[in-house]
Amino acid sequence: MDERELLTDRFEAERARLHSVAYRLLGSIADADDAVQEAWLRLNRSDAGEIDNLAAWLTTVVARVCLNMLRSRNTRREEPLDLRVPDPVVVDEDGPDPEQEALLADSVGLALLVVLDSLAPAERLAFVLHDMFAVPFDDIAAMLDRSPAATRQLASRARRRVRGEPAPDRDLGRQREIVDAFFAATRDGDFDALVAVLDPDVVLRSDGGPTRPRLTFQLRGASAVAGSAREFRQFTGTLRPVVVNGGAGVVVATQSRTFCLMAFTISNGRITQVDVLIDPDRLAALGIG
Repeated sequence: MDERELLTDRFEAERARLHSVAYRLLGSIADADDAVQEAWLRLNRSDAGEIDNLAAWLTTVVARVCLNMLRSRNTRREEPLDLRVPDPVVVDEDGPDPEQEALLADSVGLALLVVLDSLAPAERLAFVLHDMFAVPFDDIAAMLDRSPAATRQLASRARRRVRGEPAPDRDLGRQREIVDAFFAATRDGDFDALVAVLDPDVVLRSDGGPTRPRLTFQLRGASAVAGSAREFRQFTGTLRPVVVNGGAGVVVATQSRTFCLMAFTISNGRITQVDVLIDPDRLAALGIG
């Protein structure tokens, strides 16, 4: 095996972990792919023989690429609260194939990604690298050009935000029962039954994308979400159960066309978050459009 093949094999051994880092930092599968590809290109332009710890070197490169992408995003946003549902990892409920299993293992809950997306880039980097991948603060500080103490504070602030969110239930079967009850109440137009399965502070985020801006909005509170759900009862005739980032979800179709993907976060037996992706381009990219 020549040096090029050896380097390729070493990189491929790190690819899944690097993609996991990038996905958590960016909340976008496509952007994570780009960040990992950029790391490969930089590795090829470097003297690999001078790299003592390839895994750490690649992690640093991916993290810095992601940090630049996050900062660029914040600069481009016209609205400080720009609403975008993070890229979901969608797998079939009836036994995902090996590739889907790998994607699912790489994912985290959409509710967590939404919280991470609300953090400043430096906070997100410090929290994800340290708390999720055990990267030492000294190494993260060098990436951020800050002191280790300041980097610890960034991670601590992010950690408080994450811990302030309710922990999602893990029983997928129980989640599915609650989601089924939600859609049964929606079909029946039963406002009280809808409110019963919703957390009082439930949040619904709908992302229509650039072609459907009127379908981009956010609602908070059981009454508001229940009222909105009843308006969509005509779409509940064709539902395909799926698993979205490890939680219960459905693909909603009308007249043989995909209308949206809905992902549910459930805590303590009630729905705390509903993420609705309606953007046709992103649905198509997921293979469900």
